[in-house]
Formats: sequence, C-alpha cells, structure tokens
Amino acid sequence: MTKRITLLGSTGSIGTQSLDVIRAQGYEVFGLSANRNADLLLRQIAEFHPKVVAVTDPAAAARVKSELDGMASPPRLLEGPQGLTELAAMPGAEILLNAVVGIAGLASSLAAVESGKDLALANKESLVTGGALVTEAVRRKGVHLLPVDSEHSAIFQCLQDPHSAKKLTKILLTASGGPFFGKTAEELKNVTAADALHHPNWSMGSKITIDSASLMNKGLELIEAVWLFGLPAEKVQIIVQRQSIIHSMVQFADHSILAQLGVPDMRIPIQYALTWPDRVEGPAPELDFATLGTLTFDLPDEETFCCLAAAKRAIALGGLVPTAVNGANEKAVELFLKGKIGFLDIGRFAQMAVDRFADATGSFTLEDVFACDAQARRMVEESV
Repeated sequence: MTKRITLLGSTGSIGTQSLDVIRAQGYEVFGLSANRNADLLLRQIAEFHPKVVAVTDPAAAARVKSELDGMASPPRLLEGPQGLTELAAMPGAEILLNAVVGIAGLASSLAAVESGKDLALANKESLVTGGALVTEAVRRKGVHLLPVDSEHSAIFQCLQDPHSAKKLTKILLTASGGPFFGKTAEELKNVTAADALHHPNWSMGSKITIDSASLMNKGLELIEAVWLFGLPAEKVQIIVQRQSIIHSMVQFADHSILAQLGVPDMRIPIQYALTWPDRVEGPAPELDFATLGTLTFDLPDEETFCCLAAAKRAIALGGLVPTAVNGANEKAVELFLKGKIGFLDIGRFAQMAVDRFADATGSFTLEDVFACDAQARRMVEESV
C-alpha cells in the first residue's frame, strides 16, 4: 500500500537519505520542508511533486517562491517557523518524518502527533527538551512514535517480541567514539572544526558531527532512550563500538543480550521506521561478514568528554535541565563552528548549564521549554 509521507528537513543528511528510501519504496510525498537550501529543495519538488512545502529562512523562501510562480501546478508554500508547524499538522500524510536539526523540531513533532499522525523521529531534541510533552501526546492520541536514530532503531528492533520486551533490564547504547576517541584534554585544546567534522564512519550534518566528536550526541541519545523505552538512565550503558556495526543492544532478565547489526547506513533505520512493522528490500547494502574483521568495545572517557557527563546529570535532575544543556550545547557548537570558542569549551558550557539550571525541575509547558532554551543560549553568549 502506498504511504503518504511529510518530510521535515528534506535537504539535510537524514532528509536526502529519507528520500532515497521513499524513492525506492514508491511512497508519495505530501510535504517537504527546508531551511536554507532552496536549490536542492526545488530539485526535490520537481522529482517528488509535494502538495505543500515549507521554508523557514526568509531569503530561501523568497527564492523558492520566485521559482514556484513559474510552475504550472506549484505546491503551496508556507514560510517561517510557523509554516513548519502548520505543515506538520496538515492532513494528507499518515506519517511525519521529522529530520529537522535542533530544538526547532519540537513544536512540529507535537503538531504532528496532535493531528493524529505517526511520528518517525530523527529530531532527538524533541525528546531531549520535550520528552514529557511528546510522550504524553503520543499516549493520548494513540499514535506510534518510531525512532529513526540508528541506535534507537536498533533497540526498537530488538524489542519487537512483546513478551521479551516486558523483561528488558538494560540498554547498551553504542557510540563510535567520534574522531577524537582516546585523545586527552591536552590533545584536544587546539583541535579545529575541520578536525571535528572528520567522522570515521558516518556522513552527517555539521551539528550532529560535532556532537559526535564531543560525545554530546551520545548524551542526548541517552536522554532520548529514557523517554522512548522507559528505563531509568542508570540502566542505559554507553559502549564505544568503533566500527559502528553493532548499532545497540538490549539485555533481558535472564542476562541474554540481543544486538542489531548492519552497515553504517542511515537508510536502514529510516526505512524500518517508514515500513514498520514490515521489513522489505531497500537501498542500503548488506553487511559482509567475510570482510568485517574485528569488532571492538570500550568505555567512554566521561572526564575528558564531559558533555556526556553533563547529559547524565541533566536527565537525573529532570524537568527543564536537559533543555538547558541542549540549548547551551547548540549555541556552543554554533560558536565553535565559527571559530569563536575552543572545542573543550563546548563541554564546559554544558556543565555550566547543568549547574545554572539545576533547580529547574518538575513539570513544564512548551512555552517553558522555549524560555529555558533562550536563557541557556544567552548564558553561553554572555560567557564568551
């Protein structure tokens, strides 16, 4: 059966790989969204013929509008952050795949769930900053929350037997370790953005690649796993698996462990989220055990890569503390990419956010999330 998909963040790394899957499966695209890459979005419009597109950046929106005005049957154009949320809520698609980067994806995730769509989630910040809000909305609306991150998809796949899932006792969340695995703080003092963007296994966008280098990505994924699978943070262990072949593992009451393996290709978890509960042939290559070689396992260095430690402290405190850490990290990564702070400053600001917002526990609203995020970003800016 043909599925209709709305894809947010279609011009990013996850977005373009999602379109590979959509193309391979012959699915219909109802809506697409982009931030600044107008040229790529226009090419996607020409191929997939969406009914609606949303563009958040004003200059890019103007460029898209000028091109759409010359088309015979152009899609409807929505502009600005509000356009993204409006597209997410629109009827016309059964599934919304949210591949937007950062907290900008939270409102759209909530809008999609409230409109009754299943949510395929690649935007981890939706759960990091608004986990209580999103999971409550999913429960209330009776829709499916389908993880797209390779690690969370791996866990999800290992828990498809409902009888075994009830006996889940531990999650082993794998990490590649990034480009700086094994480095000391002294060795990391003068690394550049170019150094940090050189990931050994995955091809990703700049923000998530920096997060992988600092291990903040794994800290955010730990928080996400808590919300997705219902285990406390102390039952989620981070394991460095340098080859990125084992994407994560689960342990049950009898100490039996299941793992999901595959080549480091995001099209595998993307496809599973879109085809679930079915498995079908797809565009990703198969894993060749004859040439695989050695699989290694290590523990992360949380003292040097203190972003991970900050994320653990944040989820232990709860409330808006994870939001503060995420906001501080997003601003710090932005400044690092611009050459305004050093790599180790990212972790310093993450730790500072936990200390500064340690009392922001308890329940919260969506407005509280965005207010806390803004405060954490200001804290970073004022400290540079």
